[in-house]
Amino acid sequence: NEGNEYFKEKDYGRAVAAYSEGLRRRSGDAELDAVLLTNRGAAHFHLGNFRSALNDAIQAKKLKPTHLKAIIRGALCHMELKNFSEAIAWCEEGLQIDPKEKKLVEMRAKADKLKVNIKAAWHLQCLSLWDPWWERAPSRFLCSERNIKLVLEPSDEEDDVSGGLAEISLDGFHSDSATGAKVHLDADGNLNWPVLFLYPEHEQTDFTVAFHENSRFIDHLMVMFAELPPWDLEKKYLPNNLELYFEDEEREEMYEVNPEHTLLQVLQHERYFVKAGTPTVLVFVKRSPFSKKYFSGKKVHRL
Repeated sequence: NEGNEYFKEKDYGRAVAAYSEGLRRRSGDAELDAVLLTNRGAAHFHLGNFRSALNDAIQAKKLKPTHLKAIIRGALCHMELKNFSEAIAWCEEGLQIDPKEKKLVEMRAKADKLKVNIKAAWHLQCLSLWDPWWERAPSRFLCSERNIKLVLEPSDEEDDVSGGLAEISLDGFHSDSATGAKVHLDADGNLNWPVLFLYPEHEQTDFTVAFHENSRFIDHLMVMFAELPPWDLEKKYLPNNLELYFEDEEREEMYEVNPEHTLLQVLQHERYFVKAGTPTVLVFVKRSPFSKKYFSGKKVHRL
């Protein structure tokens, strides 16, 4: 009830805390726990924590497979995460329960269309991210005074798509998770950035809409992986079992990122270049066979 009151007041952070406290009490009532998980997922969703919201929907569906609200929430999360095939699967599962559920019918059609046009959608998102942000001189000045290096030139491959588009490309792995969010200045004069996390081993991504420049990476990892992602079947993606890197594409070199460092400290690295207005980091499991193969033939600067 306390969580519901906070939710009505749009105080989603406290709503998450209240629902979590309810779950910690272990009522033994599967139906109640499914409701708590679904409600917490809704609060996470409004905070932009789509991964956590999806994990709650998955757990709620396990407890109550016919819980339509959990299925709708899970499908919405997959849509936000650009997992269109998974969104379609969740929609179809829900439509088996209620074939006339309007939200699922509409979402199913939208996911189908976006899955087909995913490349075009990515280009449009990058364009919407690019145009207004780079044109404003104050933003360039704020980055300049912080010694943050911006890449303004379009790549040769994308010259026919945009006059100022630099697509994120890492060994043929393209991200489809940018959502058009833009860097912005808060009331205290600090920059908040959209940040893209890439997981090459699983070809998955996370997108943080507002990463405060003075926040540490480890703090974000603790929130993002409070619940294991559904694609981590081996349960390896634990906050303290991860390594972060950025790639210097010009030199074809990799730089390890200290998770205790803030975003600003990383952006100020002499070889870090912000492309398309979105800082990007790669995430690997420590000493995994995949990372060893990925780094093979590349010069890696470790901590």
